Amino acid sequence: MTDARRDEIAGNLAAVRARIGAACAAAGRDPAGVTLIAVTKTYPASDVEHLAALGVTDVGENRDQEAAPKAAAVTAPVRWHYIGQLQRNKARSVAGYAHAVHSVDSVRLAEALGTAAARLRDTPIEVLVQVSLDGREHRGGAFGADVDRVADAVAARPELTLRGVMAVAPQDWEPAAAFARLAEIAARMRAAHPGAELVSAGMSGDLEAAIAHGATHVRVGGALLGMRAPLR
Repeated sequence: MTDARRDEIAGNLAAVRARIGAACAAAGRDPAGVTLIAVTKTYPASDVEHLAALGVTDVGENRDQEAAPKAAAVTAPVRWHYIGQLQRNKARSVAGYAHAVHSVDSVRLAEALGTAAARLRDTPIEVLVQVSLDGREHRGGAFGADVDRVADAVAARPELTLRGVMAVAPQDWEPAAAFARLAEIAARMRAAHPGAELVSAGMSGDLEAAIAHGATHVRVGGALLGMRAPLR
């Protein structure tokens, strides 16, 4: 079963990489400028080990209660990206294993994450500001002028490194319009904070549109790992 699962993931990975390559060619971009984050929510630690053996070393998780034990179980040298909504009371746990957090969307969360990182680690956590493109609060994300305030708060913390922006395209928007808007916000942030050059955007269904509008990181789960029953 282990060999069969690795073969399944390898086939899916080849298809995803082909899509990324084609999207980069269409956009006149170098595929080396797009990092694939394998979203392993609901998938076991063994899948992360398979991915690492296949050369995928950037791994995304959405829930701390699943991510923390999985990060402890995985022995492969991977980079953990926390990409789900983050509550302040989980900041300490996430700071213990995450190399990057893509979902900082408030000044208070930035402060909590910075405080936790100061206590737990010697290296800064890379932070992307999660942007709400439509202002609907239930999805998370900073909106309007709050994006700049959160970015400034992250940049002010020595335990954090501001690296860019993240967003999910609203379901009722065309992906191209959503990612074009995100590109404008990303450019504004880079003007104020030159090191904030990353754009985390695009998933299994819309990665091509994200790459066309400058995504540097795409977050892919189902197209890479298939449909599986949730972990218990």
